Amino acid sequence: MPPDTIVLLGVNHKTTPLAVREKLALSGGYEDPLAALGSLSGLKEYYLLSTCNRVEVLFTCEDPDRSVQEVLDLLFGQAVPPAELDRYVYRYLNQEAIRHLFMVASSLDSMIVGEAQILGQLKEAFRYASELQTAGTILNKLLHKSFSVAKRVRTETRIGAAAVSISYAAVELGRKIFGQLRDKRVMLVGAGEMAELAAEHLVGQGIKDVVVCNRTLERAVNLARRFGGRAVSLDELIEELLNVDIIISSTGAPGIILTRDDVKPVMRERRNQPLFFIDIAVPRDLDPKINDLENVYLYDIDDLNNVVEMNKAERDREAVKAERIVEEETLKFSQWLENMEVTPTIVELRRMAEAICRAELEKTLPRLKNLSSKEQKSVEKMASAIVSKMLHHPMQYLKTDHHCSQRQERINTVRTLFRLDNGNDSEGS
Repeated sequence: MPPDTIVLLGVNHKTTPLAVREKLALSGGYEDPLAALGSLSGLKEYYLLSTCNRVEVLFTCEDPDRSVQEVLDLLFGQAVPPAELDRYVYRYLNQEAIRHLFMVASSLDSMIVGEAQILGQLKEAFRYASELQTAGTILNKLLHKSFSVAKRVRTETRIGAAAVSISYAAVELGRKIFGQLRDKRVMLVGAGEMAELAAEHLVGQGIKDVVVCNRTLERAVNLARRFGGRAVSLDELIEELLNVDIIISSTGAPGIILTRDDVKPVMRERRNQPLFFIDIAVPRDLDPKINDLENVYLYDIDDLNNVVEMNKAERDREAVKAERIVEEETLKFSQWLENMEVTPTIVELRRMAEAICRAELEKTLPRLKNLSSKEQKSVEKMASAIVSKMLHHPMQYLKTDHHCSQRQERINTVRTLFRLDNGNDSEGS
């Protein structure tokens, strides 16, 4: 019997515009679409993944042409005309499907290569498939393997080590200055989007306190409430420098709002405890000369951009190593699948040989009446060893690739030679 085909259909941020992805997204969760896939008779196992950047369905089937069309009609046909589906939906079979899944799990197919979020989304999607029992032997093994491939990529490369966003680069710089950010205090000056994002990352690192300093107090109060912090007016900015360690500034002011002369006396009062300024505003909020003060560290948007660009270049280099790992693991899994295909023949071959061995022992041992129990066991052991050695080369022939014959041809050859499809008439001959 020919093996089932592994099929992966999907759309992502590389192939499909957002307007189309929105139509194809599984906004209602996984239960209903998984149940709907279960109504397709050709599908053996199936699994769905839906994120803001991709929708993918992975399944096994006997007739890929028919099943692909049925799945497309079921999941996407109501939302997008067939001509557009052909343009946007990618289709991978067998080894290509395996490789693509491993690339996704390892975040090598993500908008930001190296981001870890996709692995959690993939595990969450698998949890639904597992609970609803839509994944069987093949997909269970394949999806668990994708998790271990992602882990191996994280362990053996530095693909996720370097920040590639302005907001997270600010956090990394903070870590370099303070060692760790737990118990540090942050002040947001202004309420720009990037400053908010940086504050979110810092809160995620366990900072102690957030102060929001803004010209409009209402806005400051609302933002402070979001981070569980407190609000102050812009007139209190210099005084608050005594109470914080990290300042992220992103006002819309037309010029400098904090000078070196403002900060210098504060540092004396702080007894030179470090102050870390991040100036994300354009034009800049902070006097560049602040950076001349001892134990004061000032980074502006260009500094952060440089960090991001360097980190992106490093990730690109690490991605080459990661893709090599994905390729290795794809080949290993493909080999496992191939062995799955020959397993039934190997089991039948061994069962037939052992039956012949047992039959011959049952005929012979009663005639050897002078043998002790120990000697009988030795004869049985010898017969079993002869069977194993006789089967060794046929087994290797089945398992090992040959340039001159396909796997199915090898299976057919062995089955014909040992008459595996003609019942057990050979056992007693």
